[in-house]
Amino acid sequence: MENFFRNTTERKVKEKTILYTSLVNRMKVLVATEKPFAKVAVDGIREVIEQAGYELALLEKYTAKQQLLDAVADVDALIIRSDNVDAEVLDAAKQLKIVVRAGAGYDNIDLAAATAHNVVAMNTPGQNSNAVAELALGLMVMAVRNMYNGTSGTELKGKKLGIHAYGNVGRNVARIAKGFGMDIYAYDAYCPDEAMINDGVTPLHSAEELYATCDVVSLHIPVTPETRGSINFALLSRMPHGAVLVNTARKEVINEDELIQFMIGRKDFRYVTDIMPAADQKMTELFDSRYFSTPKKMGAQTAEANINAGIAAAKQIVDFIQNGNTRFQVNK
Repeated sequence: MENFFRNTTERKVKEKTILYTSLVNRMKVLVATEKPFAKVAVDGIREVIEQAGYELALLEKYTAKQQLLDAVADVDALIIRSDNVDAEVLDAAKQLKIVVRAGAGYDNIDLAAATAHNVVAMNTPGQNSNAVAELALGLMVMAVRNMYNGTSGTELKGKKLGIHAYGNVGRNVARIAKGFGMDIYAYDAYCPDEAMINDGVTPLHSAEELYATCDVVSLHIPVTPETRGSINFALLSRMPHGAVLVNTARKEVINEDELIQFMIGRKDFRYVTDIMPAADQKMTELFDSRYFSTPKKMGAQTAEANINAGIAAAKQIVDFIQNGNTRFQVNK
């Protein structure tokens, strides 16, 4: 009798193990990217996913939302870049358990809808930070050299740099800017003064103080109800003569109408960004060598950032499915 119960128990454990393994092996991970990862990054993602026993599917350079809706219908996990995951996408993804944004920002995911659908949403903080920071400094150089139009510009050495939000990107901007010999200030309501001071950065305690103090401001704030449109005429008016604003954060934090109004009156001011404004054509016509935007968001467009963020996203999915790890979850 004892052997019978032992054998029965062992058989049930074995059956559960086989069932679990079967379920895991059927896990399908979709990489949906309107702007694809570099091939080397996709290869790295594939290696992580397939080593875990899962299936990898790709949807790259799609041109219609319906393509995304069709592709998510049978997937358990989703990796995206700047692609939008809203309630409609989540409705279509009946099996979806986790979506990971390969990058720091996650305002392209409807967090409330994800929570309502019992989907875990994550980001991969820090993976693109150096790439974005290098671009920010490159845009600064371009701005103070008058967009390389052949006229005499200025140098960054000795200028006061203000970092608006001192997170992973902000810290890397500070690190690189030290090599240019800039005096570095930062404002971040959520970062202790000690952290900035330890990095050789002077903490300031309001956005108004930062903009009034600094010759160049580098924007790294997320889009929230409080920050949306917060970079406005009143704030920019505090900046000194010859000031430069660099935006590698989000388009939505800029009040475009007030920025244009401000730049019309302040012919010494320059604005450079890797997030093309809605009014790009108008601004190009009006401001010539005082305004520049890349055609697409370029902060994370390096092979290294592609690889880092993509592989991090894949590893987080595997860790979540196998171990329930929600360390980087951004919805509750």
